[in-house]
Amino acid sequence: MGTLAAVLAKKKIRTFEDLYCADVEGDIEKAGDIIKITRIRVTYHLRVPKDQATDAREAFSSYISLCPAAQSVINCIDIRDELVLE
Repeated sequence: MGTLAAVLAKKKIRTFEDLYCADVEGDIEKAGDIIKITRIRVTYHLRVPKDQATDAREAFSSYISLCPAAQSVINCIDIRDELVLE
């Protein structure tokens, strides 16, 4: 959430707590004798004025390449994300 919030801030889009949140789910599966996280699904919810919707979508389309956490695991864990504008 932090990296996307930073990219949105550069576009002057506010991410206060009442405007921005995320639902996160993950799958943990057994792989031999261990269990591991195999998938993470994140749905971001963002309330923005209509005139900022295009900028919000643009920020969303580029944030993951800047996210240290995602880049650390992206080749090991299937990450699915979506943005819901409200």
